[in-house]
Amino acid sequence: MRAALAAVLVTCAGAADPWLTFAGGKGPGKGKHIVLVSGDEEYRSEEAMPQLGRILAERHGFKTTVLFAMDPDGTVNPENRKNIPGLEALRTADLMIVATRYRQLPDEQMKLWDEYVHSGKPMMGLRTATHAFAFDKDVQTSYRQWDNRDKGEWPGGFGKQVLGETWISHHGKHKVQSTRGVIAPGAEKHPVLRGVKDVWGPTDVYTVRLPLAEGTTTLLLGQVLTGMNATDAPAEGKLNDPMMPLAWVRTFTTRTGKQARVFTTTMGASVDLVNEDLRRLVVNAAYWAVGLEKKIPKRADVGIVGVYEPTFYGFGKHRRGLRPEEYAK
Repeated sequence: MRAALAAVLVTCAGAADPWLTFAGGKGPGKGKHIVLVSGDEEYRSEEAMPQLGRILAERHGFKTTVLFAMDPDGTVNPENRKNIPGLEALRTADLMIVATRYRQLPDEQMKLWDEYVHSGKPMMGLRTATHAFAFDKDVQTSYRQWDNRDKGEWPGGFGKQVLGETWISHHGKHKVQSTRGVIAPGAEKHPVLRGVKDVWGPTDVYTVRLPLAEGTTTLLLGQVLTGMNATDAPAEGKLNDPMMPLAWVRTFTTRTGKQARVFTTTMGASVDLVNEDLRRLVVNAAYWAVGLEKKIPKRADVGIVGVYEPTFYGFGKHRRGLRPEEYAK
């Protein structure tokens, strides 16, 4: 890795801060700051987000900060639902990319999320971001409306109200049927799809309620395949009739009436990102979200930076005892 793009670990009280920062190089994103928030027990966002952060920094010029679910000993633990240090970085962010699942953060951390979400700045959600928060019944919180199960002030929580959908079910059969992204009719010329031709991933399609909310534009549909290979045939019957939306864009109206750009895809596991065109979709979406859609390349460079050998998804399968800097190799 180029020295200028190595993870910058700022020391505080003699210890490294529990996050990664990648200095932006040359590119259209120079001067923009993206904060990528990992923290899910199943799909290895702690591996995916550092790689995305490195691609956005080295290939496109964005400064990126990657946050993790952490244990008190300074190691990354996606099973710790109650702590994502460093969310103060959102105060200088131009874009937040979320890949969390069922977090129940303390109010002082949720306040930072809330401030950002209602700032009018753009957001992107990957895979389990549709069910980013879930608070146990005995947890005292001022942010229970963010819970994906909430039926009161914010039905469906952050996922439904901000990203456009919350968790419903697996549409394809989990770990049996993989997903091909099919460009939605009429979306062919959307800038987020520039150069995107062949999206496939070993995660399954998620169910969404049809139709999506008014003002939402579906970009990709999720075609359920019969097996776990990109060459497998599409499943027959109702699984693909109709196909579920797989990626979409929309506008979120904050409590003060500001309009925020939002991109969501129900793909995004670390192993999904082995697919070049899925990486291109996400990078293009970052450009679009921050208002740089006219600068999206015809075929964005999304080459892997460093070594990327993602762990296959599953509960209890994260690599244990690692510190943030070890995800920057």
